[in-house]
Order: sequence, then structure tokens, then C-alpha cells
Amino acid sequence: MKSISDLPLTPQDNLAPDFIALCRSITQKRPRAVIEHILKNGYVTNEDLKAHYGYDHPPRAIRDVRESGIPLLTHIVRSPTTGRRMGAYTFDDVTNIRNGRIGGRRAFPKAFKAALLARYGGREAITGDTLADRYLQIDHRIPYEISGDTGRLDVEDFMLLDASSQRSKSWSCEHCKNWQELRKPEICEECFWAFPESYSHIAMKQKRRVEIVWSGDEVENFETVAASAASHGMSLADYIKRLLEK
Repeated sequence: MKSISDLPLTPQDNLAPDFIALCRSITQKRPRAVIEHILKNGYVTNEDLKAHYGYDHPPRAIRDVRESGIPLLTHIVRSPTTGRRMGAYTFDDVTNIRNGRIGGRRAFPKAFKAALLARYGGREAITGDTLADRYLQIDHRIPYEISGDTGRLDVEDFMLLDASSQRSKSWSCEHCKNWQELRKPEICEECFWAFPESYSHIAMKQKRRVEIVWSGDEVENFETVAASAASHGMSLADYIKRLLEK
């Protein structure tokens, strides 16, 4: 496994003026912090993002940079403080800017979120649970990294997710071959993470998934099933699947 000293550093002194100008054109706070750190130090790690900037989900900050149009390389290195694996990031070549896109996704107007709430009834797309408006965030069905911004706001092209589902979707998409290599929107169109109501694969793998939420009086039923699963030495998911097989 690489150490930080093995990284091909990309500080400002090693970069072309036009690339630096592109970096400096990004004004949003979170991606700008990542960019400035790499310009100064030549790299940034997940530990840096958490310790210096308070980002509890560093990959989200990295994704913000990429969505802004600045290409990054991901490296797996050993942490000098914990000895564990962690992500480290350097700039990639300017020719790898996708779709000539600089500046990132636009902000959504309040009226558009109201339209989504009216269309989907305040339901979280992955779990199907109804949540208070403040917990629901607007997300592209097909990741921005794949399709970019079409310039239109159509409620059918977006979904409402809570923070947990957004993190799960981000992780799954970023580890998908379509994200990493193929970059075909039509593959995303058949994926659970884009259309959980009708899909043929999950991140290009033959899987099916269901989210079950117990609430209110149903919680007692959950506790009964969970206790029974534990008594059989099984995970809750495996136990429920066994019950359905009978």
C-alpha cells in the first residue's frame, strides 16, 4: 500500500496557469476548501478533510469538487496516524474535465422543491417513508457526474432523499463500473438508485432490494422479529428471507 510520500503531488507550482485559473473559478465553500488544500499541499486526505474542515463525510466533499468540473485522482494510502487505509486525492490532468463542465450543479429554487414535494407526497424515494420537508434533499435520479445538467427542471428527473440514502447512493454509484468507466446514462436509467420503483439492476449487479420501515405501533412487531432473528443467530435480513421461503 502506498504512503503519502509516494503520491504524485500536484501543488500549485506544478500546474499550468490555465488549470489554476479553472480551480480558482470555483467559489462554492466546500469544493473550494478541497481545491485550495491541494493547491497548497499537493494532495488532500480524508483525514485532512475531517480534521481541518470538519467534513464528517469526506467523499461528499470530493464529489463536490468533481461535480464542479475539476478532475481528481483517488489514491489508497496508509494513514501515518492510525496505520489504516484511507483515501488521498490529487489533481488529474485538465484534459479529463468531463463535458467541458466548470462550476458544478446549480442551486434549486424553493418552488422546485415544493413541486417535488407535491409530486411525491413528501416520501423518501429509497425507503418510501414520509418525512418532514427539512429532512428531504433534492437529488438527480441519474448522477450529475454521468448526465451533467440538462438545463431544465423536470420533477421526473429528480428524487427526494434523506441524508442516509444520499450517502448510500453516493457510495454505490462511485463504486459502479458505469461511474468509473462507461458513463452511460441509459445504464443508470435501469438502476435501483435512479428508479427504485422500477429497476433491473443495482450498480450493474443482479440484485434486488427492499427497504422496510417500522413506525409507531409497528415497532413492537419489529422488536419481536429482531429478537427471534437473534435467537437463531441470524441477521434480521437473512431471517426475514428465511421466513418468506416457507
